[in-house]
Amino acid sequence: MRMKYFLRFAPVVAILITSVSVFAQTGNLENFTAQAALVSEFEVNGLKVILKRRPNSPTVAGGLFVRGGARNITDKNAGIERLMLATAVEAGKNLPRQSVRRELSSMGSVISAGASNDYSAVSLATTKNDFPRAFEIFSEVILNPAFAEDDIKRNRDQMLTGLREAGAVPEAALETLQDRIIYAGHPYANDVNGTAATLGTLTAADLRAYHTKMMETSRLLFVFVGDLDAEQLKTRIAATFGKLPKGIYKDQPYPALDFSKGTLDATQRSLPTNYVKGVFAAPALDSPDYYAMRVAMSLLQTLVYQEVRGRLQLSYAPDAEIDSLAANTANISVSTNDPNTATSAMLAQIRFLQERDLNSGIIDEISSFFLTRYYMGQETSVAQAGELAKYELIGGGWRKSFEFLNGVRSVKPPDIRTVGKKDMRNIRFAYIGDTSGINRSIYVQ
Repeated sequence: MRMKYFLRFAPVVAILITSVSVFAQTGNLENFTAQAALVSEFEVNGLKVILKRRPNSPTVAGGLFVRGGARNITDKNAGIERLMLATAVEAGKNLPRQSVRRELSSMGSVISAGASNDYSAVSLATTKNDFPRAFEIFSEVILNPAFAEDDIKRNRDQMLTGLREAGAVPEAALETLQDRIIYAGHPYANDVNGTAATLGTLTAADLRAYHTKMMETSRLLFVFVGDLDAEQLKTRIAATFGKLPKGIYKDQPYPALDFSKGTLDATQRSLPTNYVKGVFAAPALDSPDYYAMRVAMSLLQTLVYQEVRGRLQLSYAPDAEIDSLAANTANISVSTNDPNTATSAMLAQIRFLQERDLNSGIIDEISSFFLTRYYMGQETSVAQAGELAKYELIGGGWRKSFEFLNGVRSVKPPDIRTVGKKDMRNIRFAYIGDTSGINRSIYVQ
């Protein structure tokens, strides 16, 4: 996803936006039920608030989420939401930038912002004792941003630097090429990180107008995790964000991506190696097939690694991944001096999953390993807030996040074969490197 190239600028919000895992430190279903019981929700003038209590936790994490993502922007103002939020958190009209930084630093608190294809977020990480003042600062900069010219320029320059650096990295260039192919004619084609052309035209007046448009409670979601009292939190939000207009925003489903046929788009580039990425459809987070596909991709990742790196020794890091977007995809990728053989080997592993029922013990082993990795990612309040928000916004509601473990454990061997046949087909390949030896029949089947 394009998003990974801006995460260096927003370490806390990166977790809030990209968290894809499960809630638990142990693997039993009773613990999941107990965890879900700690979550409460309420509304303040149309603004939904989700709070997960972590009794005795010294920290509080969460933030404000803006619905819409790429649907909010056009090809003329791509990047405006990310630039607006990144600049807003710098200073408020009544709170200068130096004061914001000094106070946050003294409290060890962090406010940051970021954007993804499906939604944006402004995060807050602080201690329980400092939460009242940290929330005051958070409210001031979001509701009454200064949008100083110096802050706009600095954030614009950072975004442009990120775009230039991404263009110089072969993996990033491959991803940009892939996005242009896969997202053609789709709302995701509007890059939430912007382009050099669009960022260069955005003014303070543009940011202020866009800020006014976005600050409607129907567009917003609050999620917090920590040892907070729900009534006190409700009072704080009612006195600040609860005074915003409701608006009439309603989420609309994204159109399906086009995987009606396989394609190959190759770019000649003199590089030490060749880069290949093949993308195919994947179930969205709220689909019943997501669990089987999640396990299938874990299996495919293992198979690809064992075959391409282990047995054939064609690449150091072949991979297979699944995203977690409203219009979702999965992919296989490799960097290699023998792209035809490496790609053939990866496709053979896909056919293996499509044609054979694996031993249930293998699936159980992979599932357990997969889940254990993600337990570790849910130990912080930041990660848990991100998980609740993701499911609430694009996963069918926050309660679905607690069904993940049971869903994964319910996957059976025929389910792997079913999603393999249904989704791991009509693969759309992007290729950067030496194109002279490409055997197109391998990639377009």
